Amino acid sequence: MTDISPKLTRLAHSLPSTVPFVGPETQERQRGRPFRARLGANESSIGPSPKVVAAMAEAAPDMWKYCDPESYDLKQALSVHLDVPAANVAIGEGIDGLLGLAVRLYVEEGQPVVTSLGAYPTFNFHIAGFGGRVVAVPYRDDREDLDGLLAAAREQNPPIVYLSNPDNPMGSWWEADDLERFAAALPPTTMFVLDEAYGEFAPASAIPPLDPSRKNVLRMRTFSKAYGLAGMRCGYAIGHEDTIAAFEKVRNHYGMSLMTQIAAQAALADQAYLAETCAKVARAREEIGRIGRENGLAPLPSATNFVALDAGDGAFALKLMNALLERDVFVRKPMAPGLDRCIRVSAGPDDELAIFAAELPGALAQARGN
Repeated sequence: MTDISPKLTRLAHSLPSTVPFVGPETQERQRGRPFRARLGANESSIGPSPKVVAAMAEAAPDMWKYCDPESYDLKQALSVHLDVPAANVAIGEGIDGLLGLAVRLYVEEGQPVVTSLGAYPTFNFHIAGFGGRVVAVPYRDDREDLDGLLAAAREQNPPIVYLSNPDNPMGSWWEADDLERFAAALPPTTMFVLDEAYGEFAPASAIPPLDPSRKNVLRMRTFSKAYGLAGMRCGYAIGHEDTIAAFEKVRNHYGMSLMTQIAAQAALADQAYLAETCAKVARAREEIGRIGRENGLAPLPSATNFVALDAGDGAFALKLMNALLERDVFVRKPMAPGLDRCIRVSAGPDDELAIFAAELPGALAQARGN
């Protein structure tokens, strides 16, 4: 037996053995017990529409079939819903999968990519995976800094600038007019990737009108959040038809399962349920804010399905998060300097928020060393 083995590529060998997030399931296996309150993954624990569940149950006997590799029916439904041609829509395995494809399409090894320091870490994971170089601009006033991002884009001339609106992890947002001005000021050779995963929860004034004629703007949305289908891994991108056509060159054509396509179509068709979900999330945000204030934590304004609670400084916030985890309450926190003073709590069901409320005082006392 020899110790010689096939070699990884130079790039793959250089990458750290890390993942952007350690999932709650992994943590539960490590802890040896489940969480009582799952309030850290920004899922919609309200769940999908009952009509979606019924459609999936009806379709279950057909799961011997491969999926439609073109996701034709789903693309047509999205075309009608968005009022854009189907040629301007790409389907992918959640926004995470679409981000990876976008980086693969536009970023050469060694090229700079502009994002925000502390923004969605999966995007950075893809940049590293394809050999790009992250140029991170600090947040300003708990929002991604449009002026700072624009200055970096003009200096670096990157193939991609990434922005999420509303933002993860702080829950903040920009108005549509601000985003329009930002997009218009970017170099025409820079693709503006606008992640709108939380767009359904945002005020209408924060979502710019769709204009797929713009060649350097790519919008990304998902069924994972407001539609309650995080486990199905379905997202979509809206962009110029030439951009969308390029996705065909690199995407996994059988990556969108038949069940996922059926579930997403049924979810899209039940807009009344979506409105009910968004209203429930808004009430849950208010409850998280109330719980935080009662315990001396300041809730930040949020247009998402989570609330960032300001604990004062990063070291204390880390102790607080760990104390909550010990009490079987799964929450997360930002890690970037300036943002790390907060813990992030997802909008969960009433019983789980009640557990959070009951455990927070003890967790705070433990974090303070009392």
